[in-house]
Amino acid sequence: MKFKQFENTNKKELAMINVAKAVLENVHNVMHFNDLLAEVSEYLEMSDDDIEKEMGQFYTDLNIDGRFISLGENRWGLREWYPVDSIDEELTQENDIELITPKQAADGFDDIEHVEEELLDDAEKEMDDEEVDDDEENVEPDEITDDGDDELDEYSDDIDDIDDETSKLEGLEIVEEDEVLEDDED
Repeated sequence: MKFKQFENTNKKELAMINVAKAVLENVHNVMHFNDLLAEVSEYLEMSDDDIEKEMGQFYTDLNIDGRFISLGENRWGLREWYPVDSIDEELTQENDIELITPKQAADGFDDIEHVEEELLDDAEKEMDDEEVDDDEENVEPDEITDDGDDELDEYSDDIDDIDDETSKLEGLEIVEEDEVLEDDED
């Protein structure tokens, strides 16, 4: 793999994090940490001992460098690929990354057609989710049947037990601690 931005630079002088950015820009796709580390170390011609020694610092650099974003499950991408609104969706939804993630096309421009298709698909899915069967919407309370939910019955029994215990306490009155101590001294 060759990178134009590093043509006249000694590989020993390059920071792993800068090479990682170049790798992600070249691949233009999210990469697992181990794969990214392998690509970076291969480009920098690092020995296994060097990789082992630098791996922790490289992971720390990925976390603190604002150009990178962790997408869960140890997958990394470039923050510039994601509009701010889609980052939260990417992190919280278990969706196919290719379907929900608008990315910048290889030519440097946003892939607007892909984004528009995603937005239309999402809107259609939301409309389908919001449709409710009329029969389910107009159910009277007395029409609800017991599903055999034993846990609900147990909770009801517990509440009845608490009510019984509370009724036993109704005749008692609260006494201050000082009053109890005075009675004991007499």
